Amino acid sequence: MANAAALEPPLLTLADVINHLGGVPAERVRLRPMPGAATERDVVWINDHEDRLCELVDGILLEKTVGLFESRLAVVIAELLSPFVRDHQLGIVVGEAGMMRIAPGLVRIPDVSVILWSRMPGRRVPREPVPDLAPDLAIEILSTGNTKAEMDRKIREYLAAGVRLVWVLDPPSQSMEVYSSPTHRTLIQGNEVIDGGAVLPGFSVRLSEIFRLAEDCPAE
Repeated sequence: MANAAALEPPLLTLADVINHLGGVPAERVRLRPMPGAATERDVVWINDHEDRLCELVDGILLEKTVGLFESRLAVVIAELLSPFVRDHQLGIVVGEAGMMRIAPGLVRIPDVSVILWSRMPGRRVPREPVPDLAPDLAIEILSTGNTKAEMDRKIREYLAAGVRLVWVLDPPSQSMEVYSSPTHRTLIQGNEVIDGGAVLPGFSVRLSEIFRLAEDCPAE
């Protein structure tokens, strides 16, 4: 378990904590348990008793930002991915409450995840609240409370944990950044096509179609 005294550099003030997490808004940082002392048990308790999602970073509870339109985008992406994953018997698609321990003391909750069967022995879906697992595809949908430094850190953590593909969708600009390695970034915009790369070979969708479906606008 991480603790405030053990963190380098030491986190002595709330400003230190916020900076450590990537400049996130103060209202997203939980102060109980004190930063540096939180555990996975706290993550699960808050989800069960307060219906709030918190990620765990270095013993600090960080509330996830969730907006209605961002949640709608997550549902649309999951609906597009699920038939492909199911029909090709590749694995499972997990929604925006899917907590995963991607490294010791690090719990992340992608907005959408694809986990291939190869990561699950015996093709058994884990039943524990926070499985020791990293997805093959992690999808993050930006909200107003996210910062660039926070997302840069999260992308690095995903890739270091063995995530093979990361999609970061930015609703205001209707663009998506795709990462297959720390040094390989592709920007998708407008009517350009997103593909599943080596994780989901054969899957593709136009970015504009995701936003069209999210807004329920009929095709012309």
